[in-house]
Amino acid sequence: MKEVNFIFLVFLSLNIVAQPNLIEPDLINVDTVTDWVLHGRELTIDKGIHFNAKPEDGLLWLKDVNFANGSIELDIKGKNEQGKSFVGIAFHGLNDSVYDVVYFRAFNFTNPERKNHSVQYISHPNHTWWSLRNQHPEEYESTINPIPEPNDWFLVTIEVDFPMVKAFVNNASEPSLVINQLSERKQGWVGFWAGYGSAGSYRNLKIVPSK
Repeated sequence: MKEVNFIFLVFLSLNIVAQPNLIEPDLINVDTVTDWVLHGRELTIDKGIHFNAKPEDGLLWLKDVNFANGSIELDIKGKNEQGKSFVGIAFHGLNDSVYDVVYFRAFNFTNPERKNHSVQYISHPNHTWWSLRNQHPEEYESTINPIPEPNDWFLVTIEVDFPMVKAFVNNASEPSLVINQLSERKQGWVGFWAGYGSAGSYRNLKIVPSK
């Protein structure tokens, strides 16, 4: 009975709705003191999380959830402004500088010359987008199918089965990106991510760990 009570209290402290094998954080009553860890951004909350833009990467980690394999689903919104919209989801995080990310460049979605740079995997600190593009061109970034409207919300589903990661957009049957992780970490935090100089919006986060 003590063990059951302890699990129940953990879920209460995280403001998480508990269903079988589902973690669904409350994004309306975010408490960055007890539930979340914030780096490099300021937040506003209006039916979701909104990052302001700053000259550094931004992260909002969900504490006390150690995600290994499974799925991460959320809605993301960037903007169609060249070089100023890098928005995504970080996972297997250790701190504000060690993590993996799948992120999106909304300004490339409908650009015929850059659409193959619409979705990107990176693994900080060793594998940045620049090093991956130079050393492994077209391997860790791709086009998106179907193509979302650059200024609208779009649904992202990340499936992790270490080391394989698949990224789906708007309930597509086929992934837009399939990669093998470059980090050796098999578990860690999950969090919202925005790149250098980028604002971003996030809502409806659902984490389903594998059994």
